Amino acid sequence: MSISTETLHKNLKEIFGFNAFRSDQEEIIINLLDGNDSMVIMPTGGGKSMCYQLPALISDGCAIVVSPLIALMKNQVDVLRGYYHNESIAHVLNSSLSKTQTNQVKEDIASAKTKLLFVAPESLVKKENTEFFRTVKISFYAIDEAHCISEWGHDFRPEYRNLKKIIDDIGQAPIIALTATATPKVRHDIMKNLHMLDSKLFLDSFNRRNLFYEIQPKKDVAKQIIQYISNRKGESGIVYCLSRKKVEEIAEVLQINGINALPYHAGLEAKKRVAHQEAFLMDDCDVIVATIAFGMGIDKPDIRFVVHHDIPKSLEGYYQETGRAGRDGGKGDLVTFYDYKDIEKLENFLQGKPVAEQEVGRLLIMETIAFSETSMCRRKYLLHYFGEEFDAVKCEDMCDNCKNPKEKIEGKDFVKLLLEGVEGARGRFKPKEMAKIMMGESNSLIKQNMSQLGDVFGTGKDKPLGFWHSIIRQAYVKQLLTKEIESYGLLKLTDAGKEFIKEPYSFMITEDHDYESVATSSSGNQKGQAADPLLFKILKDLRKKIAKKVGLPPSILFMEPSLIDMANQYPITMEELAQVQGVGTGKAKKYGLEFISTIMEYVEEHEIDRPQDIVVRTVASKSSNKIYIIQSLDKKLCIDDIAKGKGLSTKDLLTEMEEIVEKGTRLNLDHIIIDMMDEEEREEIHDFFKETEEFSFDEARVEFDEEEFSDNEIRLLRIDFISKVAN
Repeated sequence: MSISTETLHKNLKEIFGFNAFRSDQEEIIINLLDGNDSMVIMPTGGGKSMCYQLPALISDGCAIVVSPLIALMKNQVDVLRGYYHNESIAHVLNSSLSKTQTNQVKEDIASAKTKLLFVAPESLVKKENTEFFRTVKISFYAIDEAHCISEWGHDFRPEYRNLKKIIDDIGQAPIIALTATATPKVRHDIMKNLHMLDSKLFLDSFNRRNLFYEIQPKKDVAKQIIQYISNRKGESGIVYCLSRKKVEEIAEVLQINGINALPYHAGLEAKKRVAHQEAFLMDDCDVIVATIAFGMGIDKPDIRFVVHHDIPKSLEGYYQETGRAGRDGGKGDLVTFYDYKDIEKLENFLQGKPVAEQEVGRLLIMETIAFSETSMCRRKYLLHYFGEEFDAVKCEDMCDNCKNPKEKIEGKDFVKLLLEGVEGARGRFKPKEMAKIMMGESNSLIKQNMSQLGDVFGTGKDKPLGFWHSIIRQAYVKQLLTKEIESYGLLKLTDAGKEFIKEPYSFMITEDHDYESVATSSSGNQKGQAADPLLFKILKDLRKKIAKKVGLPPSILFMEPSLIDMANQYPITMEELAQVQGVGTGKAKKYGLEFISTIMEYVEEHEIDRPQDIVVRTVASKSSNKIYIIQSLDKKLCIDDIAKGKGLSTKDLLTEMEEIVEKGTRLNLDHIIIDMMDEEEREEIHDFFKETEEFSFDEARVEFDEEEFSDNEIRLLRIDFISKVAN
C-alpha cells in the first residue's frame, strides 16, 4: 500500500493530533505500508507504538500486535478507543476474557471493525485462534518488546522463539519487530529468529539527554528512599524492587512515613493490581513500588524519578526501567542503591537454570556491576553497551560521575601492562580472572593454566583488584579490548589494542568507586566511625558508669554501633532514641533517660545543629516474625517447630531472636534451656557473659569447647542471658 507523505501527515494530525512525526517514525511507517519487514530499536518514550498504530488504522485488515503483558495491552487499547470513541477499533485477546467476550472480539475482527488486536504469544498459538486468523485479512504483525525473543535479552520468554512458526502457519504479512533495548548481539538474534536478516534496521539514538544517572551506596536503604522521595513532594515516581516481598515492605514503610505509595506485582489479586496502576496513571497515587513487571508500555509522561532499591539484573533492564522517567521531555532523576552483596542474590536466581543460561545471566550481571562501579561518564558507558559512541563532554553533568568527577591520572603504562597480560594469557580468561592474574591471585581455572601464565601472573601486584577491574573496563570502552560474547565474555585484544602495545599513547584513567568499603564505613558499624568523636567518648564513659552501677557488662546496655549512631544522630527524645540502630523501645525506656539527657546538654552546650534527618517510622508489619516468635515461645514450642512454622532455618530464627532481645524485648526460653542442659552448665555460661566486656558469641566460642557446647546452644544461652539480665 503506497501512500503520499501529505496523506500520512494528514492522518497523523486528524487521528492523533500531532503536527509532525518524531525521529524515524515516518520512514518506518512508509516502509511497513510498502510491505517490507522492519526492525525498530527506539528508546522508551521515543514513540514506538505510533510506528504500528497509525499504519494499522489506515490499512486494510487487522494488525496483530504481540505483546507480553496484559497491562500493556489494556493501556494501549484504552488509548486507541479514546481517539476513535469506538470500542471495536482495538481489542485484546488473552486468557482474561470470558468465552462471550472472546466471541465478540472475533466477530468484530471478521466484520472488519477491528484494526488492531493485541495478543499474548500464548493466545496466538492456540489452535482455535490460529484457525480463525487464517480466515481474516491480516495487515501486518507487530512484535512489541521484541527483546523477549533473544536468549541474550534481559527478559527472555521461550514462547517468543516460536513466533515466526506461528506467523507462517497463519499466513504471510509484513513483520515489524520493536524494542527499546537491544545490544548488537540481541538485535542480530531477534532478526535471525524472525528470518528477517535482510530487513531494514531503524536504529534511533539511545541517548536520553533529560535523564540524570546516579548510583549511591546502599546503607539504610528504606531511610535513603524515604529521604529521597520526601524532597520531591507531589512528583510521580517508581521504586523498583527485585522481589514481591520487598515491594510490599517498602510500599508499607513509605505509606506510614506519609508518602502516597502503592505496591504493584504479579502476586497481587488482578483487580487490585489494575486499581493500583490506574491510581498511578490518574495521579491518585504519587509513587508506585513495583517489580520489573510494572511499566512496560505504560504511557505516563510525567514520571520525574525512578529509584532502584536493588541493582537490576542487566543493563537492558536498567535502561528500560529508567527510561520510564521524563517521557514528556522534562528532567527525570534516576538513582540506584548499590551494594555488592545484592549481586550474590542475583547470582542465586540463576541456580537450577541450564548452564548456558547461567553463563549469559552472569555476563549480564557483570556488565551491571561494571556500570555501577565505574567512575567514567555513566551515559558514555551505557551508550557504548548498546553500540553507540558518545562524547562524555556532551553529558553536560547529567550523571553523578560527570557532575562530581574523580581525579584522572596518566594510565598509559597500566593499560599497556594489562593488554600485554591479556595477550600473554592468550585470550582464555574473563575480566574477573584477568584482574586476579594481574594481581597474582589464583582460582581453580587460573591454576589449571598456570604453566602458561609465567610471564603474566602477578605483573600488576602493586595495585589492588578493583584497580585492574577499572583498567579493564576503561580499555574495553576505548575498544582496546573486546569481550567474546559467543564464549561468554572472554577478553581478547582488538587490532587497536595490539597497536597500543606497539605504540602506547596518553591514556587518562580514573579509579572506580569502591561502594563496598563506602557502605561499610558509612554504616556506622565500625569502631571510630562516629561523626562526633567527643560525644561518642562521653556516651561510652556514661555507659561504663551505668553498667558498673547495675553490675552488667557495658555492651549489654547498648552495643558500640548504637553509641556510634547516637553520636551521628543526636537523639534527644525517647522516640528518636528508639530509632537508633540496635536500641528499640524496650531498651530506650530501660536505659535511655540518662543518655538523651546527656545528649541534650551536649547539643545545647556546643550549639549543634542536629541533622534534620527524618525519623523513619518502622512497620509493625503483618509479615514480621517478631509477634509469631514471642507467642510461640510463650506456648512453649521448641526451636525446630518455630523455625518450620515460618520456613526459617534454625540459624535465621536465632538471628531474629537476637535482634528481638537486643532491642529490649524479653523472650521466654526456660522450657528450651532446661531441656537443653543442666543448671550448672547454664550458670557457667551466664557467669562468663557477666564477666566479659562484649559478651559476644565469638568470645564464648573461644572459651568453651565445641564438644561441650554447640554454636546453637551458646547462641541460645546468650539470648537467654540478654533477655533475663538486660531486659
